[in-house]
Amino acid sequence: MQQTDALLDRFLAGLAPLAPVAVWAHGSLAGGDYREGRSDLDLIAVLDHPITARTAWRVALLHARLRAEPLADRLHCTYLTPHTAADAGRRHLTWAHERLLARPVTPVTRAELHAFGRVLHGVPPADVLPPVPDGELAAFVVRDQRDFWRRAVDRAVLWEQDVWVDLGLLTFARATATLREGRLISKREALEALPGLGAPAEVVADVRRRRYGDPAPPREEWVLRRGRLTRDYLGPAIDALVARAG
Repeated sequence: MQQTDALLDRFLAGLAPLAPVAVWAHGSLAGGDYREGRSDLDLIAVLDHPITARTAWRVALLHARLRAEPLADRLHCTYLTPHTAADAGRRHLTWAHERLLARPVTPVTRAELHAFGRVLHGVPPADVLPPVPDGELAAFVVRDQRDFWRRAVDRAVLWEQDVWVDLGLLTFARATATLREGRLISKREALEALPGLGAPAEVVADVRRRRYGDPAPPREEWVLRRGRLTRDYLGPAIDALVARAG
């Protein structure tokens, strides 16, 4: 992971003038399923001062200076402060998809940080973030499946893209594990769980090849068939999951 480590080193050096209290990794980078060049680098930075318009400008400049680095387009970072971190509904300054935006740190992300967050700098997540109650995590997972993913299933054009097929299936498997077992699982574990959940075998094999192998570019007819198979599976599967959750 030479490119990843080099990018993280440069990011931390560039962030130092903003006096971070902590920098953490979550997602695949923390959970042991990171694939260099394929996975995103999902980070949280906690700053020791209020986040102002000037802070946002300095953050944007930092990320702009990283653009020439390999993998920089995959580095996403949300910026908190010790005073704003506890508010689960608050939208925080975030650099993602090569632009600034605002988004919350979800209960899933918070739970990941407590369970296996990787400390890149400073104090651990437990020193800043309150624990996530089981009920809050379960409610978020159900809401995410019902209000985001189930609606997305009806938009056929989305499912012609690799990322929607991959994340749609893996997020569903992870949500199922959270609701059944009260735990978070990695994307690799989710992929292994999908056949037992009734997901179409040829689509699961396609996701595995693209995530862990060296696949050839897909043919157009397979892209369309894959999207249809995924949607035909996920729609009823999400409906059943939400119904069981009450």
